[in-house]
Amino acid sequence: MAHAKNHDFHILPPSIWPLISSIGAFVMLFGAVLWMHDVTAWLFWAGLVAVLYSAFCWWSETIAENKAGDHTPVVLIGLRYGFILFVMSEVMFFFAWFWSFFKHAMYPMERYVGTEYVAPEIYPVDAFHLPLINTLVLLLSGCAVTWAHHALVHENDRKGLINGLAIGIVLGVFFTVLQGYEYVHLLHEGWEFGGDEFYSNFFMATGFHGFHVVLGTIFLIVCLIRAMKGDFTPKQHAGFEMAAWYWHFVDVVWLFLFVAVYIWGTAGLAH
Repeated sequence: MAHAKNHDFHILPPSIWPLISSIGAFVMLFGAVLWMHDVTAWLFWAGLVAVLYSAFCWWSETIAENKAGDHTPVVLIGLRYGFILFVMSEVMFFFAWFWSFFKHAMYPMERYVGTEYVAPEIYPVDAFHLPLINTLVLLLSGCAVTWAHHALVHENDRKGLINGLAIGIVLGVFFTVLQGYEYVHLLHEGWEFGGDEFYSNFFMATGFHGFHVVLGTIFLIVCLIRAMKGDFTPKQHAGFEMAAWYWHFVDVVWLFLFVAVYIWGTAGLAH
């Protein structure tokens, strides 16, 4: 047959979603600039809706391709390598915030010769109170996801897979709630989103981590829905595997944040 498939690769049909997502991302970022200048926030939200909708449709097509058998072992290798590169880019993103935090902690602006900058009095945070609880919650969530993965791969235990994912999701949501509570408490104690390099580094690093936790939770929710529909098998579960990788990446980043920002950063060096 002239059009018979005689290779292991997946030739993608034309899709509108890469274009829509790119336009949506541009509109969202441009709208964020307008929002920061107090012009309007509507453009940002419109771009965000476009990005979320295109992501939903695009990933729905990817899941459909997987069910159709288009994700051969060769294709799965490419998907895994691509996701690993994505995680590496995320590592570099957080590395930049750690670099900024350590730089300003070791060489604060108020120590520069001739500077007129005066560091504010920073309300100290007890790292072994709420931050430690958050750390344990997130680590337990990672353990639950690992249990779910082991149940699927080694035992083909559908119940263990679903229960592990459900527990991981609940703990992830609990972490986000505790992080939000901590933000409200710190803002009440005089912390600000700007005005000092410590505040800026703290809220940007922990805030972006919280954003990644929300994304990872959505990732796990999608996997839970698919697991309840019977989509995953011990040999075909690339989507769940990537979700687990992403969740463990979020765990590791938080451990570095807990040690560097909460324990070391608030022990006097960042004041």
